[in-house]
Amino acid sequence: MLDSTDISAAYCKVRDDLLGEREPAGHWVGELSTSALSTATAVSALAIVARDGPTRLVSDDGPHDFRELIERGIAWLSTQQNDDGGWGDTDRSLSNISTTMLVKSAFHLAGLNKEHERLLAGADRYIDAQDGIAGLRRRYGRDKTFAVPILTNAALAGLVDWREVSPLPFEMAVVPQSWYRLMQLPVVSYAIPALVAIGQARYFHRKPLNPIARLVRWLAVGPSLRVLERMQPASGGFLEAVPLTSFVVMSLAATGRVDHRVVRKGVEFLLASARDDGTWPIDTNLATWNTTLSINALAAGGESVGSLGCLDWLLGCQQTRPHPYTGAAPGGFAWTDLSGGVPDVDDTSGALLALAEIDCDKPTDDQHRRILSSADAAVGWLLDLQNRDGGWPTFCRGWGKLPFDRSGDDLTAHALRALHVWRPSLPKRHAAIDTAVRRGFAFLAARQRGDGSWTPLWFGNQHHADEENPVYGTAKVLLAYADYGLIEEEAARRGIAYFSAVQNADGGWGGGPDEAGASSDYRVSGLEETALALDSLFSLGSSVTAQGVVAKGLRWIVSAVDENRHREPTPIGFYFAKLWYYESLYPRIFTVSALGRAAGHKGLRLAARTDSASPD
Repeated sequence: MLDSTDISAAYCKVRDDLLGEREPAGHWVGELSTSALSTATAVSALAIVARDGPTRLVSDDGPHDFRELIERGIAWLSTQQNDDGGWGDTDRSLSNISTTMLVKSAFHLAGLNKEHERLLAGADRYIDAQDGIAGLRRRYGRDKTFAVPILTNAALAGLVDWREVSPLPFEMAVVPQSWYRLMQLPVVSYAIPALVAIGQARYFHRKPLNPIARLVRWLAVGPSLRVLERMQPASGGFLEAVPLTSFVVMSLAATGRVDHRVVRKGVEFLLASARDDGTWPIDTNLATWNTTLSINALAAGGESVGSLGCLDWLLGCQQTRPHPYTGAAPGGFAWTDLSGGVPDVDDTSGALLALAEIDCDKPTDDQHRRILSSADAAVGWLLDLQNRDGGWPTFCRGWGKLPFDRSGDDLTAHALRALHVWRPSLPKRHAAIDTAVRRGFAFLAARQRGDGSWTPLWFGNQHHADEENPVYGTAKVLLAYADYGLIEEEAARRGIAYFSAVQNADGGWGGGPDEAGASSDYRVSGLEETALALDSLFSLGSSVTAQGVVAKGLRWIVSAVDENRHREPTPIGFYFAKLWYYESLYPRIFTVSALGRAAGHKGLRLAARTDSASPD
């Protein structure tokens, strides 16, 4: 049996762990998982550059020998093969055909395939079992954002014929950005650099037979490269992402442009992103996202978030000019404070919620004015991005229906929560907010599945049959229903019932079954999902938390904290199409929020020690 002391002790332990991860400036950075996929693409890119250009570069942090980095990356990859012969995206991931094909290409481009013949024989068996190129294409459907780069990498390694690589219309990048959403491009909005670089690589290696198409693309080579130059951030990393930047670098370098400015800056980014063990993460960091999540989690436990001292840092993360990458208007927030970040709905919503919590904590008059100005701009930015279907997309309004460009259930719920908290302070926006809210909830009601769940856009569960995470999605949507006092709505009641139906026998939650039914393979309880489910259930009030499912869930999560499992993240995040990652702070953040609501800690001091078992 649990009592309040058990919950308080678990809460204090996780809260102090989370606070211990803060940077000196008061914000959080976190640590993204090392990625086999990122490491493979970086190795391939550097190998092509070293083959056709310099093998050594001197940067701000000293000299870098490409060959040494390549060999260290290959050495690490050689230790990461799963028993089935494939590779997963992280060291905690199941094998998938995408990463396995990229790793195989890296070994060949590095010239180390002979030394690892047995390893690659296992990879071949895995790839054949997944139906090879046909299986790769099935994984991504009509979205060419990731399938074409993977096949391009394989073609550059001499493993597939260029005829297998679909040509990309890189000439379309030359048109005004406002036209992109009207052109039904075969890649998602954030992949324009890949469209240009990979499209050009395919053009140079296998030109179109149609003379008109050949001429149009020949004329577009220079102008589209200039578009790519304008899009490249100061860091050199497109989206701060190693895979995307690697694909751009290898594609341009393999067409004789090793010395091009985009390639040089991209290489500098890859060198700066390499970790000491010879690996690369998927992205530099999620600092803004982790900071706003942490602020909101601590506030859920009644903590004084105004004393964290990160307000200036957070306000400095807001975009103040049109973004060169997507053309997004000023006002939004990206996932990072670095130059490669792009403003998006989820991060802007999280920032708005965090600013509201700080504003409730007695800021100075000047701080309040600055917060209100920032919030007004961010709310206006959100309102402008709502799609015609009533939902919110990630980056760009009305772009299309490809994965990660469509409206998302969790994104919409997050935006609705942000609008709700700032509506009282922005009277001039009342009418626009009210209209947006009605349309947003109509979208959510229409999107609810037959079992009562909702699915998120950028998160999944690798044990779920469809790699979805309905527990995450349902938790995020129910938080919006709770904020608006709509827990008696039919959709909310069905969502609550869903949590009861998919709770595991041990009291935790995992990916949840799909609508076809449950399978023990993907009913594994996870700390992230359990914390999210409890967080949303506690937000719904006493009529819900009195249920037995909540008590069982609390017992599971308190036991997990006692065993320090809140320090062991699992791959639940998606990045750049279906690229899995885990983030070291996610389980701590989600657990702080859930246990904070459960314990009802009002007024606990941030300075409480990790050995505190009850309020000071």
